[in-house]
Amino acid sequence: MPRTMTGGDVYAIQIEEDRLVWQETANASAGAGEVRIKIYATAINRADLAQRRGGYPPPPGASEIMGLECSGTVIEVGHGVTRVQEGDEVCALLAGGGYAEEVVVPAGQVLPVPSGLSLTQAAALPEVFATAYLNLYGEGALQKGEQVVLHAGASGVGTAAIQMLKASGNPCFITASGADKIAACVALGADDGHDRQQGSFRAAAEAWAGPQGVDVILDPVGAQYMADNLSLLSLNGRLILIGLMGGAQTEVNLGLLMMKRLRLVGSTLRARSIAEKAAVMDGLLRDIWPGLEEGSIKPMIDRVFPIQEAAQAHAYLAGNQTIGKVVMMVDDA
Repeated sequence: MPRTMTGGDVYAIQIEEDRLVWQETANASAGAGEVRIKIYATAINRADLAQRRGGYPPPPGASEIMGLECSGTVIEVGHGVTRVQEGDEVCALLAGGGYAEEVVVPAGQVLPVPSGLSLTQAAALPEVFATAYLNLYGEGALQKGEQVVLHAGASGVGTAAIQMLKASGNPCFITASGADKIAACVALGADDGHDRQQGSFRAAAEAWAGPQGVDVILDPVGAQYMADNLSLLSLNGRLILIGLMGGAQTEVNLGLLMMKRLRLVGSTLRARSIAEKAAVMDGLLRDIWPGLEEGSIKPMIDRVFPIQEAAQAHAYLAGNQTIGKVVMMVDDA
């Protein structure tokens, strides 16, 4: 695409009213403890769609540019950075800035591209694997053998979580829309599933879980599923709420929470501290990266777009037909 330079240094996707425009913007240098990456690819998350609508602004100090993850090559390291060096191929968890040619990120949020994976595949890793890992094993305090329900099992987070659960010895039941998505999730390692187009998941999940119920539910839906979620949980069960696709307002049976000693946890990743994010990434490197390198865990990519087609890529994700991630190529923009 021809460029008309107007004084900046790099190109990025900017939101102009409701249009996504690939245009020039200022770049930045790596400060102490930071890394600057030449981006090869980025991936779309539903948080990006919400930010575009004005419903999910970046946390204070973060880039206004969308994009919560990327892959690429380190082109600058700040003072005190030792975990990576210039020329390393990496992927990174971002608070923003992924829809651009370059990004600056705290070094603790940067990991090496797993051996055997391409930079395109690596772009689909950071946000969804960090989200699943944090919420299942951190917020959910999941123990080996405990049963899990994953809503939106064919999403990026869902497909990452299924594979993690299989590796850690935790049976899981998923919900998704359509037989093709259910089949894809079972092929990845889910034990069973329910097509949400056929109505409530509760009866099918209860039949799968048995009378004890399930231990952890990872839910990006929210209000629409709240009553059935709480009914399905076992004694001391944990409901981890990571999204509000089904609404933000509902009634909660507090008596059920008390009697079953349930924990209802609301969780986001983007606004957490640099130290918290670094701890999550260190956990991924220790517990998940070996599976990615040996091939027992893999990124699921549904479709790849050039970044100049960001609007079409957003529309494709919003259509709810995807299995896994939507990636956008930046390097050849």
